[in-house]
Amino acid sequence: MPDATTTRRIRIGIDTGGTFTDVVALDEESGELVTTKTPSTPSNPADGFLAGVRKVLDLMGASGDDISAVSHGTTVATNKLLEGKVEALGFITTEGYEFILEIARQAVPDGYGNSYFWVKPARIVPADHVKTVGGRFDFEGNEIRPFDEERAVAVARWFKERGITTIGVCFLHSYADDSHELAMREVLRREHPDAIVSISSEVLREYREYERSMTTLVDAAVKPNVSRYVRNIHDRLADFLAQPHASSGGDAGGEAPRGFPFYVMKSNGGVLSADEVVHQPITTVLSGPAAGALGAGLIASRAGFDKVLTCDGGGTSTDVSVVLAGEPTLTTEGTVGAYPSKIPMIDVVTVGAGGGSIAWISPEGSLKVGPQSAGADPGPLCYAKGGTEPTITDAHVTLGRIPPHLLGGEIPLDVDAARAGITELAGRLDLDFERCATGILEISAWNQANALRQVSVKRGLDVRDFMLATFGGSGSLLACRLVDILGLAGVVVPQNPGNVSAFGLLTVDVKNDYVQTAVARHHSLDHAAVQKTFDDLTAKAASALDAEGFPRDSHRYTRTVDLRYFGQAYEVRVAAPEGDVDEAYAAGVASRFHDEHRALYGYDFRNDPTQQVEWVNLRVTGVGPITRPELRDLAGAEGAADVRERAHRSVRPVCFDADAGYVDTDVWWRADLLAGDTVEGPAVIEEFGSTVPVHPGFVVRVDTLGNLVITKTTAAQTTPEA
Repeated sequence: MPDATTTRRIRIGIDTGGTFTDVVALDEESGELVTTKTPSTPSNPADGFLAGVRKVLDLMGASGDDISAVSHGTTVATNKLLEGKVEALGFITTEGYEFILEIARQAVPDGYGNSYFWVKPARIVPADHVKTVGGRFDFEGNEIRPFDEERAVAVARWFKERGITTIGVCFLHSYADDSHELAMREVLRREHPDAIVSISSEVLREYREYERSMTTLVDAAVKPNVSRYVRNIHDRLADFLAQPHASSGGDAGGEAPRGFPFYVMKSNGGVLSADEVVHQPITTVLSGPAAGALGAGLIASRAGFDKVLTCDGGGTSTDVSVVLAGEPTLTTEGTVGAYPSKIPMIDVVTVGAGGGSIAWISPEGSLKVGPQSAGADPGPLCYAKGGTEPTITDAHVTLGRIPPHLLGGEIPLDVDAARAGITELAGRLDLDFERCATGILEISAWNQANALRQVSVKRGLDVRDFMLATFGGSGSLLACRLVDILGLAGVVVPQNPGNVSAFGLLTVDVKNDYVQTAVARHHSLDHAAVQKTFDDLTAKAASALDAEGFPRDSHRYTRTVDLRYFGQAYEVRVAAPEGDVDEAYAAGVASRFHDEHRALYGYDFRNDPTQQVEWVNLRVTGVGPITRPELRDLAGAEGAADVRERAHRSVRPVCFDADAGYVDTDVWWRADLLAGDTVEGPAVIEEFGSTVPVHPGFVVRVDTLGNLVITKTTAAQTTPEA
């Protein structure tokens, strides 16, 4: 243990989930990584957060003085939107456009073959809370009508009189000139000082008034909750650091708390300081899933896999995404619950197929699984905490695929209660027990497979070239079936899979995105104007990184451009290199667009002069790089005792297939496996926070980083299922 007077540099990543708060700490000098878990405290998440900090510091023999930075993944914004718990909102827009939200878009969501069966969801702001103000710009930023300040004052007072304190402002074409929105905000500050206001030109400086309005309103809706949550965590952490610690050399009472970087995970795969994130709360709507995708992507990339689908399985849902060359793919067409949000976010699809997802019978008499969940409390039947309906976890434990306990024996499971619940369900379906239990898991596997198809096949990717990286408490339970259904190349299961999201928080750079709509045909593109826009956006990014404490020589900037064929409604984003914008530069970007369009849609108009390319949005991302943790090699099996002597724990009957029934299956303890070990299915590999059922016809190899690499044996190779 270091000398008490020595201050270390320990960076901590904390991911707060519904059941557990996951913690990973990195000693930046020695490279030591320590992982742990502590129960979450939903009534006050800061309690679980601080408990996790204390626990991991104790494990490392360190104190609060040794903390160099803390990064946090939170689901506060996500849960608020998914649960539809949006308090009274006000909306101010351009005169004559009060029904932007009602009209929305004419597209019907996937899953409805006919719009007759689709019921438009309630608007985020009711019509009687929408007010308009005179004034108008055109799309080039030319003022057509002046701002009506008298009407603006009346609107601000109207909201104040009715106690509506959260307001979004979106005026037409404010991406081109935001002076009217700024004037409206000043009126609100003067007339309604208690109001929390979001203006569209600061949230999303991009065209399409409906999406910009919705994104602004979502930002306003989550701002109070995110601000309270982040400030609470920040203040509690500051108080903890101000306390006397062993390494401080004495009483620290009365001293001001020392400054420390406290970062919050953003949806775009970066982090932002807590002081700034309260002003940009919408950027955190996919905070938790983004960290997991980054962590799994880094681990898989270091293991030599450049094409990866990630599968993050929890108690309520499963999040899936695509990682190419270690980087998750981004989208600006994402939604959270019923609300579109056009901010850049990691392209994550969530399906209600977690360990607590409930099995039920539809009115037509069919077996269904999810999206309803028993959660952690009361949880599945086997938790013996008052659950009344069978779940995915109940099916796993009764079939022997997971042990009759969790967390290495800390939490015993009631297998008899789970069996009784599934037996009752099977009787109503006129099925035998095994067919009902395996049917529950089969439906869950197909739900996950369909989510994986959404982020891969629907994006023009061939899943047969991809490995599946599984993590989270339940992420690996159906891995072998997903390989069969989708025809994947195999599965990689990282070490400590339950803590991958927290680990991902230690791999994240500070990142800010800036966008400007600048619609122009390619043949008449003003190269100087494009260059100026790029320069202006880069200056904004540089200023933000300066404020975060990054020296100028460490800044990195990436450019992208959204392009389309003239007449198309949607754009394709392509990378734009550094360098001066001239004719050759623009031609290179357009050529890249043709390639991306063909990859996505199967065709392009590269050689058709009648089809013109149109430039739409220019984007710059500023990156402040951090030092990523180095993954250490696992000790090799060569020269060690035989794997069966080291890691084999028992044999138990497991049902992988209802027709085959139960088969005697070897149970292995993962912590005792070494690099180079192989295990053939049927097998079950257990560890403290996760279990991997290995079906017959699959083989597991432990790689040099300690990952479990699961592939089909040569004799078992099959084509993917329809």
